[in-house]
Amino acid sequence: MDLPVPDYGPNLKKHAAADRRRFWRAVLASLAFVAVLWWIKMIEIWLGADFGSIAIRPRDALGLVGIITAPLLHGSVDHLLSNTLPLLILGSLAGWIYPRTALRTVLLVWVGSGLFVWLFGRPSMHLGASGVNHGLFAFLFVMGIIRRDRPAVAGAMIAFFLYGGMLMTVLPREIGVSWEAHLGGAIFGLLAAILWFRRDPAPPRKKYSWELEEEAELAMQEELARQQRDMYEPSRPDAVAPLWDGPGTARERREERLRQRGVVLRFPGPDQDDHHDGEQPPPRSPTIH
Repeated sequence: MDLPVPDYGPNLKKHAAADRRRFWRAVLASLAFVAVLWWIKMIEIWLGADFGSIAIRPRDALGLVGIITAPLLHGSVDHLLSNTLPLLILGSLAGWIYPRTALRTVLLVWVGSGLFVWLFGRPSMHLGASGVNHGLFAFLFVMGIIRRDRPAVAGAMIAFFLYGGMLMTVLPREIGVSWEAHLGGAIFGLLAAILWFRRDPAPPRKKYSWELEEEAELAMQEELARQQRDMYEPSRPDAVAPLWDGPGTARERREERLRQRGVVLRFPGPDQDDHHDGEQPPPRSPTIH
């Protein structure tokens, strides 16, 4: 696989600073989301309540609200712990490498996986952020395959090295685990990668010496061709002096038209052919019939 080397030229320091800011924004956003999940769980424990009633209930009209609320709820502290680290790592990777696409990907996976569970899930209560985790993993992995630039490939390799087992958890394995949410999240994460893989621009590609030589040779050939065209082509019409440009001013043109108006050109008639110029023909006597 050919992985182009990024080349930022004289803007390297500026790009590095922007890259650090983008990284920390992604990390802080992931931390904030995880903090919200823990805050909700602590409130549930403190109140002694069970928020499972607003989870996804497949093919139940009242269970549609769970499409929005289910990723915020977890059945136990252990369940939340198992989702915390993947959310931090995968969310930070997605927000860092793909800042323009990460948020819309999360929203698509969130809603898409919930709708998938509501349509095809087993009749049970489905809750947890594992569908979002599987969607982020599928998104990062497929983006690395499609884009094949160094940041994309690095993100795909990190995601696969840490959470490659998610490829197997989209299938039914354990009782009590919503594999439907895993499968739905993976499907919509893959769809997000296919739809928006061009949304975030790839880093500028470094050109090798032979590529620069080819570009210089092409530029030289184009310059020689232009010089040959200039040598053999005639002068442009706007570079040729006109033979006559007409009267110079509007007044002169008007006077010229007045001089030409009313001029009568006289031609000799058949009776004037035998007479000299200026002589009057003799009068004719009337003819009586």
